[in-house]
Amino acid sequence: MGQNDLAQGKKNASRAGASLIFLDESGFLLAPLVRRTWAPQGQTPILRQRTNTYRKLSAIASLAVSPRRDRVRLFFGFFPNANINAATVAHYLRHLRRHVRGPCFLLWDRFPAHRARSVQSYLAETMAWHSEFLPAYAPELNPIENVWCYMKTHSRTNEVAFDLDDLTRSARRHGRSLQRSDRLLRSFLKHTPLFLRLK
Repeated sequence: MGQNDLAQGKKNASRAGASLIFLDESGFLLAPLVRRTWAPQGQTPILRQRTNTYRKLSAIASLAVSPRRDRVRLFFGFFPNANINAATVAHYLRHLRRHVRGPCFLLWDRFPAHRARSVQSYLAETMAWHSEFLPAYAPELNPIENVWCYMKTHSRTNEVAFDLDDLTRSARRHGRSLQRSDRLLRSFLKHTPLFLRLK
C-alpha cells in the first residue's frame, strides 16, 4: 500500500463515517534513558539502576481519530516480560472494540502478528472493521511512533525503575497523562507525512 493508496483509504473512511485507528507495538527496558538535565552547580545527578537484567515491558498503543475528525483518543496495553504475538494483538483488539464503536479503518505495519490468520479472521468477523497495511519501511507514517518517542525521550527520561512493577506503573502513569493532553495527541498526528485534517 503506497501513500496515494493510503490517502484514498482515508477519503473512503471519511465518506463511510469511519474512525481511523493507528496501532503499533514497542517495549520499555528497566535501564533509564539518560539525558542532560538540571542540577545544582557541582552536584552531578547520579542514577542508580539495576543491571544484568533482560526483563522488559512490551506495549501496544493506538490513536483513534473520530469519524468527524474532531476527537483524538489514545489507548494502550502493557504486557510485562512478554513478547507481542497474535494472541496478544487479538486480546488488545477485543478490548479496543469496547471503546471505539462503529466502522473503523485500522492502519498498521506488516508485523507478523498483524498478518496472522487468527487476527485477520477476527477482524473479518467484526464486519465493521477494515484493516489496511502501511507501506513497508515507513514507520514515520504511523503517528504512534511519535507517542513512543515522546514517552521514551521526554516523559520517562532519567527515570529509574528497579523492577517490572515499577516500570509498568511508570509507563501507565505517563500514558494516562498523554491521554489527557489533546494538544499532544493532535501534534503526534500532525507531525507525520500524512495529510490528516483535524477539526
